[in-house]
Amino acid sequence: MSQSSAPSPLSREEEALTRHREELRNRFPMPTPTPRKSHKALGAAVLLLVLGAGLAWIDPAYQTEQFHTVIGERRVVKLDDGSRMTLDSDTRATVAWHLRSRRVALQTGQALFDVSKTLVRPFQVDAGLAQVKVLGTLFSVSHFEGAVRVTLVRGAVSVNDTTEARHTVQLVPGQQVDVRKNLLQPPTAVDADAAIAWKDSRLIFDHTPLAEALTQIQRYRKPSIVLDDPKLASLPISGVFDNRNVEDLLNLLPSILPVSLNAEFDGTLHIRRKAAKK
Repeated sequence: MSQSSAPSPLSREEEALTRHREELRNRFPMPTPTPRKSHKALGAAVLLLVLGAGLAWIDPAYQTEQFHTVIGERRVVKLDDGSRMTLDSDTRATVAWHLRSRRVALQTGQALFDVSKTLVRPFQVDAGLAQVKVLGTLFSVSHFEGAVRVTLVRGAVSVNDTTEARHTVQLVPGQQVDVRKNLLQPPTAVDADAAIAWKDSRLIFDHTPLAEALTQIQRYRKPSIVLDDPKLASLPISGVFDNRNVEDLLNLLPSILPVSLNAEFDGTLHIRRKAAKK
């Protein structure tokens, strides 16, 4: 007499699934899907979970805003999270709101950021090959001709270059760091209030090399300023000046430095060494 064989593991699994389907059918008056549809639904659920995890990982942007100031203009922008962004003359920036972060791309110019603190959405500024990350703080970033400068007024920030080595430095209030020639430089101590005086229409120079001062002045003047003699670049200049009228400042240079000015028809200004008196 033949005996019935014990149910296979697969049969037991199917039996258990059948019992669960009956319980679900009694609780929820929905048609029971066929096994194929059940597998499709399961696959779709898994896919949604994977996509959701992927979206959270890559932190997609859901909204972007672009801001621009012309030469001589200064603009204060209040962001949706309560942060404030002050744009200096001739500045371009894009603000992107991401699921897990807040990001600003500073294409060119100079901006002061007063960032509202939040633990779940850090604030990040990308400027050329420099990247600044903060939670809540007051700092400025300038980006001109490939060189980036970050000055910290309040709070704490980390700054890194985006080279393969990804050098990183942590700033404390009163420190400034440059990224030049794609490399992060050592931080230096500065007068932070003087460094952000542009927000109050002031340029403050304290034994500043002439070449650096002219770079700052150029931000507020459309025609080019050309330093014809490289040996003049290190001449120091000091004083407090109004950046709303840089022509007055430029016209003052021959009285405080051994230089002369020569303007072209298009407004281009050449700065040369003053000729010796005979």
